[in-house]
Amino acid sequence: MSTWDKYAQGAEGWSDAAYADARLYLARRAALVRTLGPALVPGDVVLDLACGDGGLADFLPEQRYVGVDASAEMVAAAGLRGRDVVQGDLNDFEPAAPVQATTIFRAVYYARDRRALLARIAGYTEKKLVFDLNPRQYRLDDVRADLRAAGFDGLEVKPFFVPQTVAPGPAVARLLAAAERIGPAARLLLRVRFTYMCSAFRLDAERRT
Repeated sequence: MSTWDKYAQGAEGWSDAAYADARLYLARRAALVRTLGPALVPGDVVLDLACGDGGLADFLPEQRYVGVDASAEMVAAAGLRGRDVVQGDLNDFEPAAPVQATTIFRAVYYARDRRALLARIAGYTEKKLVFDLNPRQYRLDDVRADLRAAGFDGLEVKPFFVPQTVAPGPAVARLLAAAERIGPAARLLLRVRFTYMCSAFRLDAERRT
């Protein structure tokens, strides 16, 4: 079975099935989309590339959410839930008008040419690009260099310790949230699990906000 067949067969209820605690995971992700790097304000447009069924939309009520996914089945599943998702490949898609924020989650590895993709995104994104990064798969310095080449000279990075496949109890969730703020503990955990959340932006644009 191909990757795309897997996504097509699992499109209905994707967000609920992809995360052990979808509400916790997506709410924490959405909070960082709003606040990491330049802050979003009500009415700002968030373009979510490779969005699946657009589950993130439910946690960004003050922003205008537009999702893009290559799977027709995902687009259909999103439509059944009233989410604004269109079909398109993240490598080629370009919105009709600039957006304030672009996001890519669990999909950076789908870039045919990462530097070219980042440059394309920089051309239509006014405030920031928010994405997750597995430091055991990609070197942060390499990604930072690609971001700078694309025009994003500002980068804010934060550990993101919310389990995807295991639902943490309240006590564990609090401990993990605390560990995100402790440098040595965070670096130790990131050697074996979890990801960074990254917000890339232009420093001159940040000074104007």
